[in-house]
Amino acid sequence: MRIKIHCQNRVGILRDILELLVDYGINVARGEVGGEQGNAIYLHCPNLINLQFQALRPKLEAIAGVFGVKRVGLMPSERRHLELNALLGALDFPVLSIDMGGSIVAANRSAAQLLGVRVDEVPGIPLSRYAEEFDLPELVRANKARINGLRVQIKGDVFLADIAPLQSEHDESEALAGAVLTLHRADRVGERIYHVRKQELRGFDSIFQSSKVMAAVVREARRMAPLDAPLLIEGETGTGKELLARACHLASPRGQSPFMALNCAGLPESMAETELFGYGPGAFEGARPEGKLGLLELTAGGTLFLDGVGEMSPRMQAKLLRFLQDGCFRRVGSDEEVYLDVRVICATQVDLSELCARGEFRQDLYHRLNVLSLHIPPLRECLDGLAPLVDHFLDSASRQIGCSLPKLAPQAFERMAHYHWPGNVRQLENVLFQAVSLCDGGTVKVEHIRLPDYGAPQPLGEFSVEGSLDDILGRFEKAVLERLYHEHPSSRQLGKRLGVSHTTIANKLRQHGLGKE
Repeated sequence: MRIKIHCQNRVGILRDILELLVDYGINVARGEVGGEQGNAIYLHCPNLINLQFQALRPKLEAIAGVFGVKRVGLMPSERRHLELNALLGALDFPVLSIDMGGSIVAANRSAAQLLGVRVDEVPGIPLSRYAEEFDLPELVRANKARINGLRVQIKGDVFLADIAPLQSEHDESEALAGAVLTLHRADRVGERIYHVRKQELRGFDSIFQSSKVMAAVVREARRMAPLDAPLLIEGETGTGKELLARACHLASPRGQSPFMALNCAGLPESMAETELFGYGPGAFEGARPEGKLGLLELTAGGTLFLDGVGEMSPRMQAKLLRFLQDGCFRRVGSDEEVYLDVRVICATQVDLSELCARGEFRQDLYHRLNVLSLHIPPLRECLDGLAPLVDHFLDSASRQIGCSLPKLAPQAFERMAHYHWPGNVRQLENVLFQAVSLCDGGTVKVEHIRLPDYGAPQPLGEFSVEGSLDDILGRFEKAVLERLYHEHPSSRQLGKRLGVSHTTIANKLRQHGLGKE
């Protein structure tokens, strides 16, 4: 068990605490001093059980200068270790820490994969085994300053290395502790430059607003961004829900704090729960002995983005609701209450109100999430801004591929203007990237625009004029609903498209036996 003792910073207080623990036969495996002003003592007592703790707590709090005692899930050093591991593990490029003897002290997962060993096998391996004619300690001693873009060869591959010396506040070479080595593949520098350019425009400036409908959505989002309340973003796949969520985060007072994203769709319940809420030490078989921080704790003070929230399990919905109501949660396998300040932005492709009506989503959670809401229209409703968007993606694709900007044949643009775009803006970007890679004459032609036919609306076809006028109109009405339901797969969306209430649409869908799937 790990306990935190909030206390006065006085001489002898630790001795008094330890004497009491000795009287109870409690072994202390590790201790740390923490708090903002050193006013907290953390103790790891492996053989302390809950019953003993309940009896021991009032005696500890009776010690002069002790203000309070409670259980905690992690020691401060364990938390820093977990956070560092999480940050390094999220990097997709190799990072190594090297001592002044030339041995590797630590490395992230990407670096271990490069070296061909497990992460726990890395410490103690000489860097010279993988990098010939590269004396890092001597280089650090000679420069005593950061070096960027040094060309090195690791296991036969060429990398550009950034070297950051680990040095104390003194300037003597003896004070050097080593260096952190960050490696970037030389053959991917062009791709990195493209992504840097892509990130130059941030926030709402990165959202293309050539369509009047999309410009209106961005205007609404700008007004909602600074408000510290949950936000629900609705829209089909590929419309840019996460991009809009990031823009709202950057435009809020939390803009300098972390932004974390989790896609709930398709994740098993247990995995989604541990990813979001983390787990305590030894929570289950195979778990890390020190536990794991969830995305919520890594996002403290920032914004958490939950995509596909409509696919959350009932258990996850209940835990998320409690956090939204009380600002607290429990890690898996832990009874410690964790309190955090995090703004939650959710996104969904489905109509949550319909899920609530069918009993598949909690109504109380829906009302908690739907404090503020935005609806991103599909690309087929924003075709007035298609031409500038196409030009933008052609320019981006040519920069990334490294070719000259191609022209677009009029027939190719007509092909795109009359397509239904089930994958929306993301699909448009991918289609144009493929088209630029295929064209070799400086012009993107219609045969370069490869569009699948799945999800294409079916024609209304021929109608029988047999029967009464009501019979004929009924058949026509069913065909119209059948066609448009593929593009607007909820009674609310379809009602908005046809200018009637969603109740009217729901009744007609039921009457014609549509939308049951």
